Amino acid sequence: MSDAAQPTAADVRAAAEAVKAALDRHLEAVERRAGESRASAGAGADAGDGERGEAPAGQDTAGLDSAVYAAFDELAAAGEAYDELLYEVYDEVTPFEIPGGDTLPAYAGPETPSALSVLIRRDYTIAEPQRMLAQAERVTELDPESAEDERVEGASAGGGVHAALGVLFGEYEPDEIATRHKEFGLEEGDSTLWVTAVDEPSEPGEWLSTPFDQADAQRVVCRFDVSSVFDEDEEDLLVETEDEPGPAAGGGAGPGPGSGPGFGRR
Repeated sequence: MSDAAQPTAADVRAAAEAVKAALDRHLEAVERRAGESRASAGAGADAGDGERGEAPAGQDTAGLDSAVYAAFDELAAAGEAYDELLYEVYDEVTPFEIPGGDTLPAYAGPETPSALSVLIRRDYTIAEPQRMLAQAERVTELDPESAEDERVEGASAGGGVHAALGVLFGEYEPDEIATRHKEFGLEEGDSTLWVTAVDEPSEPGEWLSTPFDQADAQRVVCRFDVSSVFDEDEEDLLVETEDEPGPAAGGGAGPGPGSGPGFGRR
């Protein structure tokens, strides 16, 4: 057993109070930014209308945005601390997953990006190669030129999996393949989409030789992840809730911290 002092019920209560205070600070920062936006819009429509909703002198939009981001980070840290203490002392969890600080580094891009780059990764398992080959052959029968793409090795869809993949991904948009993946003998894996800020639009052909070298995690404005592990976490939570007795019956064991549905700005 560790010699470190074990957390107490008082520690949990103090952590809960810290979350409440962080919630108030976050809401106040959001309201101040929203008030500034309304005031700016009103000033454009009627320059003489009111002092109501105006931000303090010298506090520009970038400063208000920074205040919201800082309050968000404080709320996330307070929520994570409370979640861990709640689990350690009471073996209970909150219904929220606090975004971990190790998911992405702090955003270091411009406050108002002038250009964006969208990076997408989708993983698939080739579950049914014969189905894939059949679909590729069907495409080439309808459009013989699809098998003559210089970017694809192999003379025809029947030349193997490499050629079949070239035919299918050359014929269909990636989003359509994602929607119809089972028709092509594919099984979905994890996927992610990153929206990143860039300083200025790229010149045509500028990054085509090294398209993924510009994946700077500090420039990620927002990201969207899809993984079966999220579904498994929710299923485990449901099973444990059904199997374990509730608090009134003397139980209440649950999954560890951060196993609930996720939320977050980044």
